[in-house]
Amino acid sequence: MKQGQARASVRNVYPEIEGGRFAIKRVVGEAVNLWADVFADGHDIVNAAVQYRERGKRKWQEQPAEAIGNDRWHMIFTPEEMGFYEYKIIGWIDQALSWSHGIRKKAEAGIHVQLELQEGLEFAEHLKKEARGDDKQFMKHVIKCFSNEDSYEEAVNLALSQRLSDLMHQHPFRPFIYESQVYSLKVDREKARFSTWYEFFPRSSSPKEGAHGTFKDCIKLLPRVAEMGFDTLYFPPVHPIGREFRKGKNNAETAAKGDVGSCWGIGAKEGGHVDLHPKLGSLKDFKSLVVQAKEQGIEIAMDFALQAAPDHPWVKDHPEWFKARPDGSIQYAENPPKKYQDIYPIWFETPDWKNLWKAMLETCEYWIEQGVTTFRVDNPHTKPFGFWEYLIGEVHKTRPEVIFLSEAFTRPRVMEELAKVGFTQSYTYYTWRNSKEEIREYMNELTNGLVSEYFRPNFWPNTPDILPWSLQRSSSPGYRMRYFLAATLSSNVGVYGPVYEFMTSEAVPGKEEYLNSEKYEVRHWDWEKRNEITDLFTKINTLRGQLPALQQTNDIQFFETTHPDLIAFVKRSDAGKSVLVLANLNPEQEIQGELMMPHWEMNAGDHFTVYDHMTDASYQWHGDRHFIALHPDQPYHLFTAE
Repeated sequence: MKQGQARASVRNVYPEIEGGRFAIKRVVGEAVNLWADVFADGHDIVNAAVQYRERGKRKWQEQPAEAIGNDRWHMIFTPEEMGFYEYKIIGWIDQALSWSHGIRKKAEAGIHVQLELQEGLEFAEHLKKEARGDDKQFMKHVIKCFSNEDSYEEAVNLALSQRLSDLMHQHPFRPFIYESQVYSLKVDREKARFSTWYEFFPRSSSPKEGAHGTFKDCIKLLPRVAEMGFDTLYFPPVHPIGREFRKGKNNAETAAKGDVGSCWGIGAKEGGHVDLHPKLGSLKDFKSLVVQAKEQGIEIAMDFALQAAPDHPWVKDHPEWFKARPDGSIQYAENPPKKYQDIYPIWFETPDWKNLWKAMLETCEYWIEQGVTTFRVDNPHTKPFGFWEYLIGEVHKTRPEVIFLSEAFTRPRVMEELAKVGFTQSYTYYTWRNSKEEIREYMNELTNGLVSEYFRPNFWPNTPDILPWSLQRSSSPGYRMRYFLAATLSSNVGVYGPVYEFMTSEAVPGKEEYLNSEKYEVRHWDWEKRNEITDLFTKINTLRGQLPALQQTNDIQFFETTHPDLIAFVKRSDAGKSVLVLANLNPEQEIQGELMMPHWEMNAGDHFTVYDHMTDASYQWHGDRHFIALHPDQPYHLFTAE
C-alpha cells in the first residue's frame, strides 16, 4: 500500500470479505460491482479506478471508476475466465485534470494564462508519450503551441478542447497513486449460479420389483430426468457398504438377512471410497453413465462422504485416522439423539493429519478423473474448515470447474464459514420456511449484504433425511407449490425423488423422517408414472432455462398483498424481462387478495398486459392495485409484462 506523497485515500471498499482473506464469488461473464470512498485533502480533482488480474499473472487490467456523490465511487469489471482473481482500488490526485479545470476557469474569467500554459507542458509531454497515431501528432502540435507565446489564442483553445480533455481521461497523469490492499475473487462456471438437481438412489433404479438397481438401469432413466428439466443428477454414495454393525430397515440397530444397509456406511472387503458397490456395476458402467448423462445435458453429482464403516479398509490400514477410546474401541458417529453405529467418523486431529488430508484429496481427484465435476459433500460441518479450504483450493488450482455443494444444516455462521472457505453452493433452511414472513425474512438474509457475495443457496423442499411437517400433511397442490416456490426464489434448486413427485409422505411417528426410508432399503418405483407434479417439474424447469431473471437469486423484491397467504415478488435480470411470482402458501384452499405493485416495477405503463407462463393466459392490468385469485388446481402465477 503506497503512502508518502500519495494524497488520495481509499476507504470502505465493498464488497470484500475480511480484508481479502476470503473471496467474493461470481460466474464467468457476471459483472463485479464495487464501491469505495476515495478522497483527498484540498480541492484538487480526485480520480479512481479498479485494477484486476487473474491470480499469478503480472499485468493488471484497469477499469475507471464513476463518482456517484459524497466521495463515493462505483467501479465495475467482468471476468471472462474461471479461476481465482485479485482486485484492488486505486485513487490519485489527477494533476492534469486539476490544471485543466483551473485554466478553464481563469480563461473564462478573461485572465491571461500564458504561465499556466507553460505549466501544462508537463502534462502534454506525458500525453505525447502515451498517445498513438493521430493523437501523438495532435499532442506534438499542442506542445508547440503551449511553448510559443505567438500561438497564445490557439494554445488556449487547445487547452480547453474536448480532445485534450478526452486524452487526459484516457491517459491520466498520476505520479502518486494510493492503492488499497488486494482482495480476492473466485470465478466459477455458470452452473455454480444456476442449476437444477434431482436425486434418486441408484440401487432403487431397477424396473423389476425386488431387484437391486444398476448403473445400466440408471442410464435408462436419464431421459426421464432430462424430460423433467433437471441438469444435475445426484446419487447418494455408490461405494461398497459395510457389513459390521450394518443397519436394518427403518434404522434398526440389527440388520436382518438380506438388508442392504445405509449407503453412507461406506467401506467393506470389496473396497472403500475409490471403489463401487459390485451390485451397481463396474467402473466402465459408471463412466458410461457419466458420458451418456452429459450427452443429455445432465451432470452426475457424486456424494463425497468422508466417514467409514467399521470394516472399511482404512480402519485396518490406517487405524491412526480413527480415535480410539480408553477401552480400545472406536466411538461411532452420533448426532444426538441420532446414533450411527454403522459409521466411524474420521479423526481429523490425528498426528498423521497430513497423510489423511492427502488421501482425501486423492480420493476426490480420482473421481474427477472418472468424469465427475460435481460433488455433494456430506456433513462438511463436522470436519475442520481448514481442511476444506485446503482440499477445495487444491482442486480448483487445476480444475476450477468442479462444483462442491455443502450439505450442512447447522448454525448460520458455520454454514457461512463453509461457503467462505470454498464451497460453491450450500443447502439452506428453505425446507422449514413456510409463512410469508419467514420466507421474506430468510430471502432478505440471503440476498442482502456480504452474505450474498459468497453464499450461493440451493433450495431443497425435501431430502432423504428430511420429510418436513409441511409435506407430511400436504397433497398435490402443496407439493407443487413448495417446488414452484423453491424454483423461483432460488436459481439453484433440488429435489429428492421419486418420493417427492409420488407424494410418499408416511413418516416415522413424531419425526420429520421418512418411514421405510430408502437410506436403509431398496425401494421399487413406477418410473413410467407421470402426474401433476412431474408436469410441474417439466414446466417450471423449462421456464427457468428460458427466463434469465430466474437464473439468479439476489435481485429480488417483495411486494405487499392483502392476504396473509399470498406471497408476491419480482425478480429481475439485465438479460431479459422481469418476472412477477405469486403463490398461495395455503394451496389446499382458494385465496383472493390484492397485490400492491407500481406498474413501473414491471417496466410497463399504467395500462399493460401480463402473461402467465404457467397457464398461457393473459390479463389486462392498470394502476398499482391488482386483484389476484389462486385456486388449489393452480396455486401460483409466473407473469411477465407484454
